[in-house]
Amino acid sequence: MPGSDLRALLAGPVLEVAPRLLGATLSHRSAEGTVALRLTEVEAYAGADDAGSHAYRGPTPRTAVMFGPPGFLYCYFTYGMHVCANVVTGPEGAASAVLLRAGEVVEGLELARARRPGLTDRDLARGPARLCRALGIALTDNGADLVHGPITLEPGPPPPEVSTGPRVGLRGAAENPWRFWLPGEPTVSSYRPAAPLRRRRQAL
Repeated sequence: MPGSDLRALLAGPVLEVAPRLLGATLSHRSAEGTVALRLTEVEAYAGADDAGSHAYRGPTPRTAVMFGPPGFLYCYFTYGMHVCANVVTGPEGAASAVLLRAGEVVEGLELARARRPGLTDRDLARGPARLCRALGIALTDNGADLVHGPITLEPGPPPPEVSTGPRVGLRGAAENPWRFWLPGEPTVSSYRPAAPLRRRRQAL
């Protein structure tokens, strides 16, 4: 898909773009080699209209890329140790993004195995942190242009069937069914609700 067509696709409303990315190929060419996967699970985050989004309260240095034009990668640390990656969508200035939750490795399987030793092929990119490790995506890839590479996104035809449900591990807007996946795909991750907050005991 030409770069202008990809940006036009990603510029649409995030709840329309997210399921459209299922079946797309995400590739990363690096000095180690190329790993590519077919996306099987994503989540939509709608910025100022979504209490579950990092951009809910407006732009910060961390979320600046989400407010830019579509077609760039928004990467962040979770739990201080794992990297997760999102595709920036929507018009410039209105932050929204699609979290890349899971995929099937379709190229560079040996390299992905070396990056994720001890996992079955099904589990190599099953979950957003594993997906980034398998592809070799690091926090330094925040802001990467998905049109010009070395990380690229190539949408496929619209998927014939899409399942939806609540997003994983969220407290804010947890009821929104904004997780999308390809039914029957073994690489789709398991659903886990957010852990309840523990209340601190007050001194008597």
